[in-house]
Amino acid sequence: MNQSISALLAIVSTFGVGQITSTPASTSLSLAAQSVVEARKEIVEKPKQYAGYNLLATALVRRAQETSDTTYLARAEEAVKKSLELAPHNFDAGKVRVSIRLAEHEFPAALDAAKELNKKVPDDVMVYGSLTDANVELGNYNDAEISAQWMLNLRPGNLPALIRAAHLRELFGDAEGAYELMELAYQSTPPTDTDERAWTLTQMGHLRFASGNLDAAERLLLQALTASPGYPAALGNLAQIRIAQKRFQEGVVLLQQRHQSAPRPGNLYDLAEGLQLAGRDGEAKKAFAEFEANALLESGRKDNANRDLIFYYADRAQQPAKAMQVAKQEFAWRHDVYTLDAYAWALHVNGQDAEARKQIETSLAVGIRDAKLFLHAGVIALKSGDRTAAERYLKQSAELNSEDSEQARNILTGLTQSARR
Repeated sequence: MNQSISALLAIVSTFGVGQITSTPASTSLSLAAQSVVEARKEIVEKPKQYAGYNLLATALVRRAQETSDTTYLARAEEAVKKSLELAPHNFDAGKVRVSIRLAEHEFPAALDAAKELNKKVPDDVMVYGSLTDANVELGNYNDAEISAQWMLNLRPGNLPALIRAAHLRELFGDAEGAYELMELAYQSTPPTDTDERAWTLTQMGHLRFASGNLDAAERLLLQALTASPGYPAALGNLAQIRIAQKRFQEGVVLLQQRHQSAPRPGNLYDLAEGLQLAGRDGEAKKAFAEFEANALLESGRKDNANRDLIFYYADRAQQPAKAMQVAKQEFAWRHDVYTLDAYAWALHVNGQDAEARKQIETSLAVGIRDAKLFLHAGVIALKSGDRTAAERYLKQSAELNSEDSEQARNILTGLTQSARR
C-alpha cells in the first residue's frame, strides 16, 4: 500500500464505524450505518474531493440520532473540517455543520448559521428546513411557520417539509391536520428506509393516542416495531399506551427495552416513573437517583435532560430551589412551549404563581393541546384563586390520554365534592 493511501485510511478510520471493505454494506446495518460505510469508501476512491466528507458527516449525524451516541457528532465535525480544507466555503459543508449544531441542541448557533446560508442561497429547501427546526426549538413559531411554508412553496409535497409542517400543526393544536400531513410523509418514504418509516409511524401513533384513539395508536406503533424491531421511540410511545391502559408492568418492560437501546437520562426518568406506577418503589427510587446523577453530568450542555430534571426536583425530590435554578438556566436561552411549561412549574412550586400563570398561558397561547400543560395551567390557576379558569384547563387535560389526564380528573372530582359540602 503506498504511503498516501495508508495515511488517508488512518484519517478516514477516525470518522466512522467498522472497517472499510470493498464488499457491499451488510443489509443487517441500518441505512445510516450503511451510509457511513459507503461514504468512507467514496473518500478512499476520491481522496481529493470534498463531497465524500460531506456525505460521511451527514451519515454520522444520522447515526448520532438513531443511537443517541453523541461521539458521532464529534466525528461528523471532523469530517466537515476536512471537507472545508479541500474546498473552503463549500455550501454543502455549511449545511451539514448546521445539522450538527441542531443535533447538539445549539439552536441559537444553528439559527444564525442557517440565516447566513439562506442569504447566500435563498432557494435551498433544506436551509429552510434548518431555519424551521431551530426556530421551533427556540419558540419562534411564526418564523418557523414561514420557513416551513417556503419549503413547500419551493418544492411542493417534499418529504422534509411535510414532516415539519405536521409538527407545527400539532403545536398549533391541529392534531388531525398533523396526522394527515404525517400520513402523506409516510406514503412518500421509500420502503427501504425502514427506520424513517418507523419514525413516521411512531409520530402517527402518537397523534392518534393524543386524540384519544388508543386502538389506532397501538396498531400504528406495532406496525412501526414490525418495520424496525426495537425502535426506541415506538417502544416509548407504546409504553405510554400500556400505562394509560393500567398495564403498568408491560409498560415497564417496554421502557426498559428503550433505555437499553438508547440510554439517555430522559429515557431513564420515564422508566423510573413507570416503575413507581407499577408499585416497584425500590427500583423506582434507585432509577430516579441514577437519573439525577446522569442528568446533572450533562446539565451544562445544551443537549440535556434539564426539563425532566426540573420536574424531578419539583415533584419527586421536593427541592424547589434546585428546580428553579435549572429552569432559569433553560429559560435563559429557549422559549419553546415545553420549556415555558417547565419554567412555569418551577415558578409555581416556588410560590411565584402570578409569573407562573403568565408563562404557562404564553405556552398554551400557541394552541398546543397537551394533558400535562393543561394540568399545570389548571393547578396554577387554582392556586391563583381563579377557579373558573382552573376548571376549564383541568377539563381540557381530562379529555386527553395520560397519567396527567387522570390526575386532572381526580382534582376535578375533588373540586366538585368540595362544592357540594
